[in-house]
Amino acid sequence: MVVVDIAETDEFSQLAQPYRRELLAHCYRMLGSVHEAEDLVQETYLRAWRAYDRFEGRSSLRTWLHRIATTACLTALESRNRRPLPTGLGGPSDDPKGQLPTQPEVPWLEPVPDAMVGADGADPAATVTSRESIRLALIAALQYLPARQRAVLILRDVLKFKAAEVAETVGISVAAVNSLLQRARAQLEQAGLREDEVTEPATSEQRELLERYAAAFENYDVPAMVKLFAEDVVWEMPPFLAWFQGAETVGQMISAQCPAQGPGDQVMVATTANGQPAFGLYMRDENGVHRAFQMHVLTLTASDVGQVTVFFDLTLFPVFGLPMTWPAESGTEQPPQRFSQF
Repeated sequence: MVVVDIAETDEFSQLAQPYRRELLAHCYRMLGSVHEAEDLVQETYLRAWRAYDRFEGRSSLRTWLHRIATTACLTALESRNRRPLPTGLGGPSDDPKGQLPTQPEVPWLEPVPDAMVGADGADPAATVTSRESIRLALIAALQYLPARQRAVLILRDVLKFKAAEVAETVGISVAAVNSLLQRARAQLEQAGLREDEVTEPATSEQRELLERYAAAFENYDVPAMVKLFAEDVVWEMPPFLAWFQGAETVGQMISAQCPAQGPGDQVMVATTANGQPAFGLYMRDENGVHRAFQMHVLTLTASDVGQVTVFFDLTLFPVFGLPMTWPAESGTEQPPQRFSQF
């Protein structure tokens, strides 16, 4: 792929650069992969840079860029399978102590760092991505919509494009846009996605809950973990097909499957993913080095942990700005980060 340096101080770069995070969020919603989304955003800027001399300004630059990005995503989806999570492939396992089959060939859904898509609110000059619009449950549900339905729903309900703009972007009529939107909304409603059920970790009680969650893992205190889980907590961990429901069942699975032996074996480093609290977990090896092991993305209720999605893809650690060992081999030792930013 030809790489365009969009940091160049030309007119296109100055005008287009502020939309990079928003475009990344859009491509991520469409594809369910942060790695693929980065590639498609780069492709979008390359196409736009090449065609900029033909941009007539009949629409806003933002609309034009999203049109190019959507076309690139729809083309990419023609040759890609949807990205599921284990909960979308069958019912929960009733054997927490049994063998855990994996399917590494499945293109699993990936989390995205808040900072990459502007959901952290750190850059007031950039278009802010709402946390609700990238939460993991929504991205997982979007993967089950046909590609055009997915694009129409995102463009209309998330990006607030007009129906006529969506029609031009997707290459269909306004009537078709309205029909696809109605069907997409119905499918998401059937999946039980409601914004008023989303609880963000903003209270002192929830920050304390996250502190206790990290401490329970670092102390390898399974009973303490179980107390933090909702009674019907869901635990899934791609690429493992099995997923588990119920606090006691999840506790039994952790006791049986986790390689940790005791306190100090695990270190939890806080981050945020998909508008949700997350942790990079480091496991101590036989040489006493804590190495990147898995990433936890948590869904909180008002008083406990309702769901944990655990990702074993170690390529996610650099994406989240996390080192592969803790502390970083080239840095000085630091205590684990916590959720003071909420």
